[in-house]
Amino acid sequence: MEFKSVKSVYFVGAGGIGMSAIARYFLSKDIYVAGYDRTPTHLTQQLVAEGAHIHYEENIDLIPLECRDNKTTLVIYTAAIPETHKELVYFRENRFTIEKRAQVLGELTCTTKGLCIAGTHGKTTTSAITAHLLKESHVDCTAFLGGISKNYGTNLLLSKTSPYIVIEADEFDRSFHWLRPYMSVITATDADHLDIYGTYEAYLESFAHYTELIQPGGALIIHEDLQLKPRVQDGVRTFTYSRDKGDFHAENVRIGNGEIFFDFIAPDTQINDVQLGVPMSINIENGIAAMALAHLNGATDIEIKKGMLSFHGVDRRFDFKIKNDKIVFLSDYAHHPAEIKQSILSIRELYKDKKITAIFQPHLYTRTRDFYKEFANSLSLLDEVILTDIYPAREKPIPGVTSQLIYDKLRPGIEKTICKKEDILNILKDKDIEVLIILGAGDIDNYVPAINQLLLKRSL
Repeated sequence: MEFKSVKSVYFVGAGGIGMSAIARYFLSKDIYVAGYDRTPTHLTQQLVAEGAHIHYEENIDLIPLECRDNKTTLVIYTAAIPETHKELVYFRENRFTIEKRAQVLGELTCTTKGLCIAGTHGKTTTSAITAHLLKESHVDCTAFLGGISKNYGTNLLLSKTSPYIVIEADEFDRSFHWLRPYMSVITATDADHLDIYGTYEAYLESFAHYTELIQPGGALIIHEDLQLKPRVQDGVRTFTYSRDKGDFHAENVRIGNGEIFFDFIAPDTQINDVQLGVPMSINIENGIAAMALAHLNGATDIEIKKGMLSFHGVDRRFDFKIKNDKIVFLSDYAHHPAEIKQSILSIRELYKDKKITAIFQPHLYTRTRDFYKEFANSLSLLDEVILTDIYPAREKPIPGVTSQLIYDKLRPGIEKTICKKEDILNILKDKDIEVLIILGAGDIDNYVPAINQLLLKRSL
């Protein structure tokens, strides 16, 4: 179905961060948008306020009349929705055009210049920085983000004139194979989603196939240290990047007093004294990748430098809630062992002499089963760990797979607690907190406001 023939779009799983961006895109085109989600959230409430029609009961009768014509209604669903979902079954039986979120984004990249950011971790921040740099430059862009940009208060940025579209290339369920990037960054290829891929070799092969999809005339910007062997088409330029080596890298890095400066080195330019608006050391690499994309697509050195300083971050990505002399409290979406390690090292670099405590909610039973030793190794870099139950998301429990697996592998001597998430506030009341970070991609972030209130009283 061509987008120009679409009169209504129905979302099965409307409230996800990626799905909601597409819902907002169609709302911006004055197309009727409706959908289902399991529970109301702040995001679904925002969508309703913006004109979407969303319900929270799996019920065919609640599908609006405007979404019952299979010739003019496009149905978009998320991979988190089971195949047996009653509404999805209804649309299949009645021969509606049904597409995954990634298919829709893929169609957009066929008619625009897609700037796609792939990788096990770092996608959302790198995408958000890239989009901000282009928005702050004369180049401009449209962007579908995997988080809420603090600069813009949304996960969808629109442009009426720019041919560029910034997209996160998600490897889950091989979603990124639908995309046809003009240029792409690959940030990391640490093993993940082995419930889908089976082996690390199959995971790497999936990324290698993705690199074949970059269009001639475009470019691949790949992290210097990856095991991945890209297979780009003729006419696709390949660049490397990292913090301290590669075609794009940083020199003269200065970290202190809560600020980070560095010089950006590119094959054909150098931008001195770049200051990070979100001063975490992992954002040096994220920033270099984003700056490389912006530079290759025409943003000027001055525009890039100003954009890096004015970038305010993304909700739940090194998201500082309290930052004073007594207490530092932040939330981070990190949910893979490599991400968690980088988060902790970044925080340690800023707060060398302080006790660092983390609350970690493991995400998915399969990921915990596959990487519990790696999780324990990363978390052992902390001074104190508070572990909660696993957030299941789309999965059913696996016998014997609990947070206890991680708990038992933490280094000897570390302060550690295991608890239900409902008990977190009671546990924190008696803790000596200097730096506290919440880690995880589940619903642990729902406790941030209450924890924030508790810590603020203590820091007065």
